[in-house]
Amino acid sequence: MTDPVESYLIRRQPTASRPLLGLTILLVEDSRFASEAVRLMCLRSGARIRRADCLASARKHLCTYRPSVAIVDLGLPDGHGEDLIRDLLTGPTPVQVVLATSGDPDGAERAAAAGAQSFLEKPVRSLGEFQQMILRQLPPEARPLGLRVAPEDRIDPDMLAFRDDLSHVADLLTIPESEQPIDYIAQFVSGVARSAEDGPLCAAAEAILRAKARGAANPTALARLRNMVQSRLDQQIAI
Repeated sequence: MTDPVESYLIRRQPTASRPLLGLTILLVEDSRFASEAVRLMCLRSGARIRRADCLASARKHLCTYRPSVAIVDLGLPDGHGEDLIRDLLTGPTPVQVVLATSGDPDGAERAAAAGAQSFLEKPVRSLGEFQQMILRQLPPEARPLGLRVAPEDRIDPDMLAFRDDLSHVADLLTIPESEQPIDYIAQFVSGVARSAEDGPLCAAAEAILRAKARGAANPTALARLRNMVQSRLDQQIAI
């Protein structure tokens, strides 16, 4: 059931300054840092945002309302975003616009194979590009009338959200090594590091992914990643 506030927003017409007014966007993203960037862009654009941090949570959301737009991360803690994308597009009430996002540039091919209408490569920072990516997929009647200037603003989320993501990784790395979800940890860190434009941290995570792709364990790379995560947490506490 749609709540009264959401019904009110749906009836409102987009404007040149708030081109996504009236849209409800479901963001399926496990990174707090990446989610904060999208939240700020939705706020600036007039859209209402709801967030799910995993597939199970997203499906609970979809039992109570249908978003205008869904943005789905391909790497989630309980499965692949592609599965949800297919469900959103082929269900009894398909979502109008379904976009995929990932820190992996190769994610564009996976997104297209799943049927996503477009792909947002992390980091997503340009407000104008974000707006245009969604507007291009909407029918003409859902877009603002007349000419508008695409904003060139860069969106920089609060680094406290980055710290939250690092704390999540640190917690995962305390699990006994035989039970650690190494693939997920490395993919998560890679995406978060790309969003935060932290090249060394991204390289450390991708070294683990490359080793896993070869079918080899890389305990040295994992120890290096653990130390880098802790070092960044310590630096933020000092600040």
